[in-house]
Amino acid sequence: MTANARPRVVIAEDEAIIRLDLKELLEEENYDVVGETGRGDEAIDLVRELVPDLVILDIKMPGLDGIAVARQIASERLAAILILTAFSQRELIEKARDAGALAYLVKPFDKSDLIPAIEVALARHSELTSLERHVEDLELRLEARKLIERAKGCLMSDYGLDEQAAWRFIQTQAMQRRIKIGDIARLVVDGDLSPA
Repeated sequence: MTANARPRVVIAEDEAIIRLDLKELLEEENYDVVGETGRGDEAIDLVRELVPDLVILDIKMPGLDGIAVARQIASERLAAILILTAFSQRELIEKARDAGALAYLVKPFDKSDLIPAIEVALARHSELTSLERHVEDLELRLEARKLIERAKGCLMSDYGLDEQAAWRFIQTQAMQRRIKIGDIARLVVDGDLSPA
């Protein structure tokens, strides 16, 4: 979602009147309701198809309940999830949290409750996806570092280079071929590149 874009929302609520009220309220507050359904199983398909920023789920719906839908959407990192339900039992709240819901709101609700819950869910989802990207980047860098160390070890043991000369060879090859150092290291480790 870009900074100026209206947040895109899918509503999955089996009571049509609540769905309509929610849609009107959200559109008044500058949210873009891109899809709505009364069935849990349809909610997953809608979210995959429409790629919203947020999905608002009721817990009790035909097809699939909101907890199962939340679990699936969260596992695929498709959207931020807000559970909106008439049930306030601690056990359900914990199940919703464990399924990946980022906010939980009990009906009946006011706009003054809904909008902050939506904003918290969107912000938490943004933080989580940012952290996941950062972790993936660190994992890739760590793998590349391990591969470079293995390549230096191969050059040192197989060709008698000292560590500095092995590193210089890898760097020079990367610059000359205009490819990443990790890719050069892979070629060295696989035996496809040598100083000789």
